[in-house]
Amino acid sequence: MLPAVALAASVALMLAACAPGTAQPTRTPPPTTPAPAGSQPVMPSGDTETIATHLQAPWSIVPLGGGAILSFRDSGQIGVMDAAGDVRMIGTVAGVSHGGEGGLLGLALLENDDASWLYAYFTSESDNRIVRYALDGMPESLSLGERENILTGIPKAQIHNGGRLAFGPDGMLYATTGDATGGDVAQDEGSLAGKILRLAPDGGIPDDNPFEDSPVYSMGHRNPQGLAWTSDGRMWASEFGQNTWDELNLITPGGNYGWPTVEGIANDDRFIDPVYQWGTSDASPSGLTVIDDTLFMAGLGGQRLWVMLDGVHVPEGSHGLEGAVTASEYFTHEFGRLRDVAPAPDGSLYVLTNNTDGRGNPGPDDDRLIKVQLIPMVEG
Repeated sequence: MLPAVALAASVALMLAACAPGTAQPTRTPPPTTPAPAGSQPVMPSGDTETIATHLQAPWSIVPLGGGAILSFRDSGQIGVMDAAGDVRMIGTVAGVSHGGEGGLLGLALLENDDASWLYAYFTSESDNRIVRYALDGMPESLSLGERENILTGIPKAQIHNGGRLAFGPDGMLYATTGDATGGDVAQDEGSLAGKILRLAPDGGIPDDNPFEDSPVYSMGHRNPQGLAWTSDGRMWASEFGQNTWDELNLITPGGNYGWPTVEGIANDDRFIDPVYQWGTSDASPSGLTVIDDTLFMAGLGGQRLWVMLDGVHVPEGSHGLEGAVTASEYFTHEFGRLRDVAPAPDGSLYVLTNNTDGRGNPGPDDDRLIKVQLIPMVEG
């Protein structure tokens, strides 16, 4: 059953954007390309299915065939889940040093005609780093092959390690890094901390990066852990705030998002404001994904799934908030802490819980991978 605050119609979406205690969203820039014809936002129907259980401190989920690849933060293991929900461990990332929020974090998959690569972001004894493994075999017999360093020397700490990996529509690898509680390092162009990074798949620095000879793509971040792109090519990131505001940011090359000078919407011309913000008890955002130009965001401390539209992709005449972000919440406190979200092969949504990470209250089946069925948000 959906919680009462889940919004099933466009009018309710308008109210969610203006709910007491939630700041008005700022307006987003124009899209780079129009939304595809017939694009229709989606929302949870209320029907859910538990696919996998007894997962220990899972962190990242990457769809693969009829199943998925999972990372496990504390053990450093990588597992492959088949369509039936059975998880088989295919290897352990050597050198993972778990402590606090560190460990084996984000995964990303790159497949081409010649080879398939699995990228992993993890905390070592000295730093955070990105590596990749050649993948051998078919999904039912997948194994990790040769390992290669992609980027090392990302600052680490007990908390604020970032860790999300994702390939953008440009074919480049993006990574989020936390400020590693390093004071003003998020404002230091020369530091890899408190940034979103952009790399070629082999670890090289693209020529069109905003800072010369640097992997830094945007700066002024506290602890971003979600990356996703809508169909117009715009890049979105979810970010942990400190004591006041969590953020949804629209990322532009070379953009400065203000941390630690500002938090949330500051109306300071030196920095880019978030397009939406939440009180930290309502979100603590981690994973972010897009399905049918609808943004889905996992909430850890908020223990809920956030569903967002940016106005550009809302069908004409649905609610008239062109360019504004609206947000609604689902499954509040129903599944506990939510770490990651990803598209499932059948068009539904994977939601990964995170109750065994030392900060949650695990139930007898935790942690779980849950499939959430989606339906059109606006009738055609």
